[in-house]
Amino acid sequence: MAMSGLVSNRNFSTSFIASGNVYRSGKDLSLQRGGISGVSHFSRCQPRMHFQTNSPLEETVSGQTLAFRSEAAEHCSSVSRQSARRMNFKLKAGRRSQSYISSAPYGRGNIEQRAVRGLGLSKRNHIKENKIRVFYKSEEYDITEANMDSLPSAEGTGEAILLGGNLQQVSPWWQQFPKRWVIVLLCFAAFLLCNMDRVNMSIAILPMSQEFNWNSATVGLIQSSFFWGYLLTQILGGIWADKLGGKLVLGFGVVWWSIATILTPIAARLGLPFLLVMRAFMGIGEGVAMPAMNNLLSKWIPVSERSRSLAFVYSGMYLGSVTGLAFSPILIQKFGWPSVFYSFGSLGSIWFALWLKKSYSSPTEDPDVAPEEKRLILGGSISKEAVTVIPWKLILSKPPVWALIISHFCHNWGTFILLTWMPTYYNQVLKFNLTESGLLCVLPWLTMAVFANIGGWIADTLVSKGLSITNVRKIMQTIGFLGPAIFLTQLSHVRTPALAVLCMACSQGSDAFSQSGLYSNHQDIGPRYAGVLLGLSNTAGVLAGVFGTAATGFILQRGSWNDVFKVAVVLYIIGTLVWNIFSTGEKVLD
Repeated sequence: MAMSGLVSNRNFSTSFIASGNVYRSGKDLSLQRGGISGVSHFSRCQPRMHFQTNSPLEETVSGQTLAFRSEAAEHCSSVSRQSARRMNFKLKAGRRSQSYISSAPYGRGNIEQRAVRGLGLSKRNHIKENKIRVFYKSEEYDITEANMDSLPSAEGTGEAILLGGNLQQVSPWWQQFPKRWVIVLLCFAAFLLCNMDRVNMSIAILPMSQEFNWNSATVGLIQSSFFWGYLLTQILGGIWADKLGGKLVLGFGVVWWSIATILTPIAARLGLPFLLVMRAFMGIGEGVAMPAMNNLLSKWIPVSERSRSLAFVYSGMYLGSVTGLAFSPILIQKFGWPSVFYSFGSLGSIWFALWLKKSYSSPTEDPDVAPEEKRLILGGSISKEAVTVIPWKLILSKPPVWALIISHFCHNWGTFILLTWMPTYYNQVLKFNLTESGLLCVLPWLTMAVFANIGGWIADTLVSKGLSITNVRKIMQTIGFLGPAIFLTQLSHVRTPALAVLCMACSQGSDAFSQSGLYSNHQDIGPRYAGVLLGLSNTAGVLAGVFGTAATGFILQRGSWNDVFKVAVVLYIIGTLVWNIFSTGEKVLD
């Protein structure tokens, strides 16, 4: 036979009205929190005898229904208990007992509490009581002993709580961390490794060219060979991610480019053709990263957190460049240029082990996602089904898709020019010694990492306050276009190197607001095809980088840096107009 009571923060009283025999029993109830314990002994009572207790307790417990076997048409009362260290209940009898707890009040009023032997109650207090009627029936049965083991404290690890009839295990805080943000953190780490492995060649190429006697044309060919593979898998990576799932494709990409990074020194010693192929292989692996990540976040992140999550992941790329530029010279100086490729490439194995253990392509596949989080993620209208056929005609017929493609081209033209030619500008125009002013090399990456996250929080805040997604995307991307345009036009008017560096930093910082503009828009207009859409627009963006970098060299042969900046400003303005006219934050593909 089981017993339970309602525990609350105030004095409570119980009344048992027995019809029949009540046998001697023992109960030891110890409440862990508050240090309250009591022992009560029930003696054999006559029929209709009242047993009353009154005790102050300090625990509040939500309800659990505990029903005894019932043969009557009475409603059973709700009883509960949140935590108890140990309860031993012993009953020896020659009969089997059935009891019924009725919610119908037997009586109510002010009664006088009398001393009860064995409970230590000797004061006479007036209390207000709700009586509970207990019906008792006897059958032949023997119950020897039943024990309930102690339940850990609410402050302890692995707390067990009895709620609603279910024993729920409360996990430690690190297991309660939102699973969607675990995916975001892993994507951030992947992008960190992505740019670490990409920029290390820009540092290692100097000692490598000396060792292998490469001229400038050969160095340029090696640097450009990365984009051969990178362009190849932009759209393919999106198709694979939308069809096979982002977990598989991003995992493949990291493993592929990590192996290519480790094999780079070996390929360089085998000969130039082998090195060119290995760099192209590395581009193949990194080319699937952005489409796969976009597919993953479209399934894991609700729209209210989309901007900040994407901004955080893309800031991993910027910080990866900072890390690669900072540690590559140290490793080369101490261990030689091959150490850069071996050390950076081996980090991918650590990431891949965590990826296999912690990631899933969607929350519907993850058995560890809490029900509340799954409802939050799946509560929108976004379809989470896998894609079987890519509707190319439908996709290319939508003006917002072309707004993405054109705007991505205009954006990356200016961005790649700044990031590729900035060291040359510092050296030739501002007369800086880059070896003594290493901070200037990483300053734009740091400002982009900071302002990308600031822009993400601003965008999500505006969405949560009711501003339409369309307006938020247009505002953020307009800042991402016009901010760099304004600061680049000021470069021709500044007279001090400090102001020039400030203009460049502000240009890159405002450029980072694009992460909450066009880079978030793929998931807005076509969440099921987010990977394909990013592959399309990023292909245009990569082409802008390739053509823009080459065009800048051509312009500098016949003109000045002012001409370079003017071309970038014109494209920024074109992108602003196209974006504000044709873009939308509404779903146009399903």
